[in-house]
Amino acid sequence: MPELQRHPNVDLAVRYHRAVSRGATGEELARFLHPEVVHRELPNALLPVGATSDLAALLRAAERGAELLAEQDFEVLNAVAAGDRVALEARWTGTLAVPMGDLPAGRVLRAHIAAFLEIRDGRITAQRNYDCYEPLRQ
Repeated sequence: MPELQRHPNVDLAVRYHRAVSRGATGEELARFLHPEVVHRELPNALLPVGATSDLAALLRAAERGAELLAEQDFEVLNAVAAGDRVALEARWTGTLAVPMGDLPAGRVLRAHIAAFLEIRDGRITAQRNYDCYEPLRQ
């Protein structure tokens, strides 16, 4: 990972993405998220109409992700903070543990991600993701 801006909110964003990479669920994941968090994923290849999630939905999605993916990794390429906001660029890879639609178990998915986070009281209160998936079928 390149040298990132030293800022407590950048550190929080990077630690959060590392926890997600490890498959964190439940309290381990919730400690990064404000109780009023809103996560918005803009339309992409996996979610054609996008999705908006609160804390409970995010924690459920983490549990489903742990079942769907054998492993995943967020490589944080760049991050910058301005006050309580963080802009983060990452490259994500995930290996399917089970088939997903017509994609077989073992298939590696890749996405290029821009994420914008808002921080309050040392926790993430809002996140918007722009996930650009590489072709799912080759």
